[in-house]
Amino acid sequence: MVAHNDPRLTLPQGGDRTRMQVTAGVVALRKAPQPDAEMVSQALGGETVILHREEGEFGFVQNETDRYCGWALMAALSAPVLAPTHRVSAVRTYVYAQPSVKSAPIYMLSLGAHLVSEGIQDGNYIKCDRAGWVFHKHMAPLDQYEPDPADVAARFEHTPYLWGGRESLGLDCSGLMQQAFGACGIILGRDSDMQAAWSGHAIADWDGAGALRRNDLVFWKGHVGIMLDADTLLHSNGFHMRVAAEPLSQAIERIAPLYGAPTGARRLDLDKARGGVPDWLTQPAL
Repeated sequence: MVAHNDPRLTLPQGGDRTRMQVTAGVVALRKAPQPDAEMVSQALGGETVILHREEGEFGFVQNETDRYCGWALMAALSAPVLAPTHRVSAVRTYVYAQPSVKSAPIYMLSLGAHLVSEGIQDGNYIKCDRAGWVFHKHMAPLDQYEPDPADVAARFEHTPYLWGGRESLGLDCSGLMQQAFGACGIILGRDSDMQAAWSGHAIADWDGAGALRRNDLVFWKGHVGIMLDADTLLHSNGFHMRVAAEPLSQAIERIAPLYGAPTGARRLDLDKARGGVPDWLTQPAL
């Protein structure tokens, strides 16, 4: 069982404890303060982090979205924190220097990134603070949610597998689940073991005929996928090196020699979970 004070989710005592905001399209959270260190997660544009300390060009931070900790480039962070008004609702979109399709793009944002509208619209574009102009149909109010996680996850099909990734150019298995459910207003833990411990409820006899249904999560040790229907699994995986859909039975047979059988399956009550704060995130900030 994953503890709420798991080292992945815990800042050391003391430090600056300054709240900062990601003002790049995305920033890597790395295992060490080095540009070639392992990426353990990412913080998306507009997300907020708690800075513990700086070391060279990096800062050790905790992402307030999921409490995951890692080393981020300080150049991608700004203070003070501005209250987001919108989120990116398209799989990906550009931030432009001017309200024109011909304008120079400043950077790219992925689904779930947060934006601060300045309340200025010019044609099809909305001006966003600390960013630029964003196509209005690629934005949604923070409390406007998608209805179906599996549909959101399917939009990422063929996206490359990327260890630690949470963005539309590359994500890992649990990152895909975070983005799919996050677009529906449901917060999941960062890693698959956290999702297996804290998401919804276990499905009894999940491997029986007809037991699974759309949006159920199936877990292996260190892996997770989402069911598109009773028989089809969608997951970001290192075999295809992309997000791919395949029969669950085929995935189980292929994965078994390496990682064993699935450890179980879980189901979330989407209506109950939508817009709420999960219990594991209500623990005192660490």
